[in-house]
Amino acid sequence: MTILKRQQKLWQTGMHAILIAISVMCILPVILMAVSSITDEKTIYTKGYSFIPEKFSFEAYQFIWQDADRILHAYGITILITLIGTLSGLIITALLAYPLSRKDMPLNRFFSLFVFFTMLFNGGLVPTYLVYTQLFDLKNTLLALIVPALLMNAFYIMLMRTFFKTSIPDALIEAAKIDGAGEFFIFLRIVLPLSLPILATVALFQTINYWNDWFNGMVYVTDSKLYSLQNLLNRILLDIQFIANSNFGSQAELAADLPMESVRMALAVIGVLPILIAYPFFQKYFVKGLTIGAVKG
Repeated sequence: MTILKRQQKLWQTGMHAILIAISVMCILPVILMAVSSITDEKTIYTKGYSFIPEKFSFEAYQFIWQDADRILHAYGITILITLIGTLSGLIITALLAYPLSRKDMPLNRFFSLFVFFTMLFNGGLVPTYLVYTQLFDLKNTLLALIVPALLMNAFYIMLMRTFFKTSIPDALIEAAKIDGAGEFFIFLRIVLPLSLPILATVALFQTINYWNDWFNGMVYVTDSKLYSLQNLLNRILLDIQFIANSNFGSQAELAADLPMESVRMALAVIGVLPILIAYPFFQKYFVKGLTIGAVKG
């Protein structure tokens, strides 16, 4: 028995060491990115990236601060579409996943296959663009940043369906029906309160998708007033690269004074920081919902 306990302890110690090593490997690039954003530009060029630079400088953030109004406006746009898109997507996903989890729903297999089919095939960029711009007329609107990512991610639906099937007892639903509860009452008062882990997991996935989305803004938005944070940061980065590659006199002098490398790191920090702050609040539900929804599937 003692040998077995030693083997289990050794196994746990080894697994913990591996997980700690993986965690450190994930954290170190983020730390390097943050440190590089406050590193002097000349130090980066001469010494390279370092966790402990010889000289610190906030010149990159001073450069970005010149566009503070645009960045704050883009932050507002991103926060708005993230909140609306996440909430709307969560509602639509739950409303579709719950019926698919019920064995007594007519044509259950057909609709499940229909949802799964969209994970493998899509219409392509050109037909999608024509539908959203000509049929729905969404170009240069906030809906152009919400709807394409909203309708819809089949992976989230299948993940939530699996959770409903494995974690909500059929006996509980049958007992509620015997007591006279309708489908909407069961869904709102019984199923959803018991599904907080998977709801938080899907909400986190969708929040990250909306926050990091730059493609829809690049394709459907040309009005600078509707730029999301990612689109604005991408535009700033492209402008810096254009100036850096320019050979004209005044622009060449300007490029020599720009903290290009540190600005790139600072832009990355500005984009990722809110997600890093929000993630710990979702972590408990995220891990539980993901493991239950995946392992028991």
